[in-house]
Amino acid sequence: MAVLLAVNVGLPQDIEWQGKTVHTGVWKRPVEGRVMVRRLNIDGDGQGDLAGHGGEHRAVMVYQAASYRYWETFFKRPPLDYGSFGENLTVDGLPDNEVCIGDRYRIGEALLEVTQPRVTCYRVAMRMGEPSMANLLVSHRRPGFYFRVIEEGLIGAGDTITKEHDGSGMTVAEIDALLYLPGRTPEQLKRALQIPALSKGWRGSFADLLAADPASSGNVALGGPASAPPAWNGFRPVRVMATRDETPTVRSFLLEASDGEALPTPQAGQFIVLRLTPPAPRSPIIRSYSLSDTSVPGRYRISVKRGAGDGSRYLHDEVREGDTIGISAARGTFCLVDDAKPVVLWGAGIGITPLLSMLHELAARGEASTRPVYWIYGTRDGADNPFADEVQHLLARVPGACHLLGFSKPNALDRATGSYDVEGHLSAAHLTALHIPPDARIYLCGPTAFLTQAREQLLAASYTDVVSELFGAQESFQPGVVATASKPPHAPAVQDATAPLVSFVRSGLAVHWSPTYGSLLELAEACDVPVRWSCRSGVCHSCETSLIGGDVDYSIEPTDLPAAGRILICCSKPRGDVQVDL
Repeated sequence: MAVLLAVNVGLPQDIEWQGKTVHTGVWKRPVEGRVMVRRLNIDGDGQGDLAGHGGEHRAVMVYQAASYRYWETFFKRPPLDYGSFGENLTVDGLPDNEVCIGDRYRIGEALLEVTQPRVTCYRVAMRMGEPSMANLLVSHRRPGFYFRVIEEGLIGAGDTITKEHDGSGMTVAEIDALLYLPGRTPEQLKRALQIPALSKGWRGSFADLLAADPASSGNVALGGPASAPPAWNGFRPVRVMATRDETPTVRSFLLEASDGEALPTPQAGQFIVLRLTPPAPRSPIIRSYSLSDTSVPGRYRISVKRGAGDGSRYLHDEVREGDTIGISAARGTFCLVDDAKPVVLWGAGIGITPLLSMLHELAARGEASTRPVYWIYGTRDGADNPFADEVQHLLARVPGACHLLGFSKPNALDRATGSYDVEGHLSAAHLTALHIPPDARIYLCGPTAFLTQAREQLLAASYTDVVSELFGAQESFQPGVVATASKPPHAPAVQDATAPLVSFVRSGLAVHWSPTYGSLLELAEACDVPVRWSCRSGVCHSCETSLIGGDVDYSIEPTDLPAAGRILICCSKPRGDVQVDL
């Protein structure tokens, strides 16, 4: 007979951890007497991060006494206090490999339904003092699970637990493994998707896995959509065939392989990473640039705006026709989806480059395509309007294409010639004025401020299918960490010049590795490089990142390997010099 051993609650608090402040409710303690279970929580309890925990389908967290005994033996620890795994209910007799999603249990006055396994994150590792705990919970098939509250009521330690409804027949451990471990089958995924009680988030993840190309690698439900494996690892020498000034500040570089073999055809919208080698004693420069034209077989074109950075200044001032530079294989998922949906290419400034390659692809299809195409572009003025003639030529080859050009500060010549459509910054209101249908897929590229504003406007205007490409570092994702003032990426105070060199490409920073860091993630954090993570132990794939060059070893084996050409920085260390897309 199953029994409720303890009811554990705890309100969120700020905890100092690894130099950060984490707002978390994982510290829970048993309470005496009977406690009210409500639709979204238990009286006296709270969650610090409602994006990852809490809500109707994650109202009550459950963990088993048998698993307590298991981990006490595994870690050679004395008996642990109930609540140590962040659970609300410590129970005896509801093992993860027997309890099924959709099972309903009566505990005291409350009726509760099993909805999903525990969401893996780093907080239980904080609570236990075991950095790999999230990984172990999954790999040892002991995650615990969540209840949804069907009927509110009072419960207390000592209550018997009675099953009132049999669920799906798929156990908590089976569902957890289906998401986080390899070896899943389409039949299992289809079966999971038929479970009405399974929470929406998990159903969406299984739908993504089922829809994924069987030949693709990685876990698309966790790591996001993956492009094809890169054509090569590291850098390949290419020759600068030609250069051309598009504006006084934008220059294009046409590249072809130095060995005469045609470069593999990339997808329009992808980017490459350049390795530039100034004369000694200057250090190599590694920067990423979108491809502005992929339409010529075997050749790539990039277009670079002169800025304050070392990469753009070196390209403009020192790279000439005939020079040799190194490039990575094309990467990225900011690519056209081949379907019939209307497509909007909306760019600002130098954000035109990946969109221009997409326009080349659409123009190449010409009459074969029936997709409505809208070209929306904003820049400062006519002198800062690169590819104006090229765009017009391409649009003429796209049947029925509509275009809108905005100048934020038109000059006198612009006003005299009327060479633009809108004065000022373009907005989502201009899209609605063009009667762009709400089901259009909108591709955005440009500065961070533009992307943020455009996304907010599009959502308010009921445009929901929006994909974007960001120049520079991605926004950090560190759930539960209390925000502090951001700092620009920087080198650590002390470096060993003989150690492997780690290049954070998007941040434009190259620093030497030290074994004092437990992972590439810890090195990035020490350098204030923006990072994304959640479990910190190779489970959730939040930290999955493109590996441009080099190789890594895993200090903790991931529960499911990332896609080819990508790594999990939370548990990897460099074998030698590496370049990562951060």
